[in-house]
Amino acid sequence: MFSWLWSLIVGALIGVVAGAITNRGESMGWIANILAGLIGSWLGQTLFGSWGPALAGMALVPSIVGAILLIVLVSAVLSMRRT
Repeated sequence: MFSWLWSLIVGALIGVVAGAITNRGESMGWIANILAGLIGSWLGQTLFGSWGPALAGMALVPSIVGAILLIVLVSAVLSMRRT
């Protein structure tokens, strides 16, 4: 029943970890962290598979790597757009 809530919480944690690793976590809000975690989880599991420990159906290691890739990619696009 509350699996969507658990997914949002785990997605937020994945986004926070990825933001901390890339030093962009302070500039992102909670909604951006949740989106980065959920989309990054999908991206990482699509590219790298579902291996390692998992929470809420998300493999943590590929999810964090996917969220890092997503944050770096979005940051690069936004910085190019500003100049």
